[in-house]
Amino acid sequence: MDEKREHLSTTEARAGSTPHVARYALGWGLALVVAIFLILLFVWR
Repeated sequence: MDEKREHLSTTEARAGSTPHVARYALGWGLALVVAIFLILLFVWR
C-alpha cells in the first residue's frame, strides 16, 4: 500500500473550466419569480 497519489487541481479534475451558467440561471429565475409576484400583488389588489 505504498502507492503515490497524483494531486489534481480542480480544473484538471473536472476536465475543463466551469462557466458559472447555473449561477446566472438561478439569479434570473429568482428575479423573474419576484417580478411576477409583485405584478400579481398589484393586479389582484
